[in-house]
Amino acid sequence: MANAFFSDLLATISERGRTLLRRGDSADTKQDADGLIELCGALLSGRGEASGTAMAREVLDLYQDLDAAGRRAFFEALVRDFGPDRERLAKAVETWRAGPSDEDASSLHFASEPRRQELIRRLNRAPGGTGDLVKMRADLLGMMNGHTDLAALDRDMSHLLSSWFNRGFLVLRRIDWSTPANILEKIIRYEAVHEISDWDDLRRRIDPVDRRCYAFFHPAMVDEPLIFVEVALTETIPGAIAPLLAVDRRPVSIERARTAVFYSISNTQRGLGGISFGSFLIKQVVEELRRELPKLDNFVTLSPVPGFMPWIKQDKDLPLSDEDRELLKRLDEPKWFEDADATAQLRGLIEPLAAHYFLKARTPKGRLIDSVARFHLGNGARLERINWLGDLSPKGMRESAGVMVNYLYRLDDIEKNHEAYANDGEVVTSSAVKKLLKGEGRRRLDMRLS
Repeated sequence: MANAFFSDLLATISERGRTLLRRGDSADTKQDADGLIELCGALLSGRGEASGTAMAREVLDLYQDLDAAGRRAFFEALVRDFGPDRERLAKAVETWRAGPSDEDASSLHFASEPRRQELIRRLNRAPGGTGDLVKMRADLLGMMNGHTDLAALDRDMSHLLSSWFNRGFLVLRRIDWSTPANILEKIIRYEAVHEISDWDDLRRRIDPVDRRCYAFFHPAMVDEPLIFVEVALTETIPGAIAPLLAVDRRPVSIERARTAVFYSISNTQRGLGGISFGSFLIKQVVEELRRELPKLDNFVTLSPVPGFMPWIKQDKDLPLSDEDRELLKRLDEPKWFEDADATAQLRGLIEPLAAHYFLKARTPKGRLIDSVARFHLGNGARLERINWLGDLSPKGMRESAGVMVNYLYRLDDIEKNHEAYANDGEVVTSSAVKKLLKGEGRRRLDMRLS
């Protein structure tokens, strides 16, 4: 109620300020990027709170009216014309060199700040400004596409959004069938791992006694889930997704549930890319579940392996014979997994390759290839199990030949596992996965002897 009242009050003040602005400005105000940049300069020049808030709202509205070319021109102008005040910065550098002190260091710090950072702060004061800035950064990321000319602006936006979306501001809420429909509709739309087909499908995922869904929200975007996780309560660690999502499955009674399975984690705001709060989500959900269900022993994921098939198709140095490479071509056949002979042969090839993919394969920069693996291992999970034909959906077959994996979150080991991965790049894994890798080694030895 307090937030709603404050938002309405701020919107009223802003709208009255905008009315005054329209009366004071000429009728032929430019609607292109140049006109928008002029308005940004006026916003930074410093006016009263009401007119400043109104002007910020006007900037954000006019930005929405720009086409793609206009938005790029706007971003380029922010990089080119809204950097640090060079004269002020030069004086601060000279003062620091003449006699360094904590006060001089502070002055140097503030003098080096680009003017666009203050502009972004002022835009954030507009009603709805935070959400609009998140959307603006999504546009920016889409235009960068490997180019570095807009990188300075992205660093500034990322820096500020990281502060505004730090864990202290985020609110964890459980999503259930009583959640407002506008939020439930967004859960359907934003689901990025296992598509939710309709409202009945959504209800099966959040309403039964053995299902949970949690999301992080921000006070400035109260109807926008930032990231959400879907949880299944099971008796044992699952190896396939279909039984968890089956229409006719029988719910597990809470008394028998011993495992919490995080089977889908979806980020919803592209504009918050690179601002990680997924680890906080998992850890807080674990704490919530432990308080509610103290008998839970295992906290695991059932995760996709989205980079596996692209790696197989592109990597020239796979530990494979010509015969193996010929066998891999069967993966391009539709419904190959319905052929018992093909399935048996491919399993003996794919499982060791998957172990190699996680434990040995790396990008040119030395990173794990798989983004999902980087996320969970970086959070302190252990690579527990590789599941053959865990996902038979078209997406699962296309991305990973049906392979899924379990990452185990053992609470006493999370910090140790995280340190091993962060400091040494070590993938903490179970003996079962290590045996698969050893099987690959024996396979290569057999190849050399044959």
